[in-house]
Amino acid sequence: MSEEGFGATFHRMRVHALPLSVLLAALGGCATALPGPRMPTPLAAAGPATIVGWVTELRHSVATETRFDARFQEGSGAEASLRGAVVIAPPDSLRFDARGPLGSAARAVFVVGDSAIWAEPEEEVTNLVPEYDLLWALVGQARPPVDGDELFAQSSATVRAWRYVRGVDTVNYLLTTTPKHSLVAEVRRGGTLIGRVFTTFGADGRLAKAQLDVPSRPARLTLTFRNHRTPDSLPASLWIRPDDAP
Repeated sequence: MSEEGFGATFHRMRVHALPLSVLLAALGGCATALPGPRMPTPLAAAGPATIVGWVTELRHSVATETRFDARFQEGSGAEASLRGAVVIAPPDSLRFDARGPLGSAARAVFVVGDSAIWAEPEEEVTNLVPEYDLLWALVGQARPPVDGDELFAQSSATVRAWRYVRGVDTVNYLLTTTPKHSLVAEVRRGGTLIGRVFTTFGADGRLAKAQLDVPSRPARLTLTFRNHRTPDSLPASLWIRPDDAP
């Protein structure tokens, strides 16, 4: 999906002018300006069993609901604040809701694995979900490899790093346990960095904060998580497109 439309969803919210120089300094196109640890090198060829095991360990074993506060910034000088919630049902169903002040610019998307089942409004699906690997990384999860991926990995007592190579495209993951438990995900197309997520976890293992950077704009989405809970059950209406709900 194109990252071009990513800012459009939030740009229509209430915005404040920010010094462009500040955003460029924080986001700049240079990867060294982005937060979080870097991928170790070199990575060695790896089999799928090890990597799938690492991915599985990151998955939730029970349904979870987590609320978040968010801020979106882009190099045009726009900023928007919003609140929302993400619900994850194992093994790979996710609903993401966000809205601006007073319920403005409400958006929702229901994703299963690597596919959007619906998005509301429909035309905003690519704005809300610039890339599914990045969306899942925002909530602390990694996607498994797909058939045809070339796989590479490296691990130690405190680091697990792995890469999927899909022709000229790559997806990188880096999971660290010290000094802070964190997950990094990077998606490149033809060698160009499309987006990078840096997600951190609290001492209890729950999501603490996540940041998505899209260097080409530049743009940044920051989520601060709160109010984690594990519901006893999830209503069937949760997965229904809002317009179709009874």
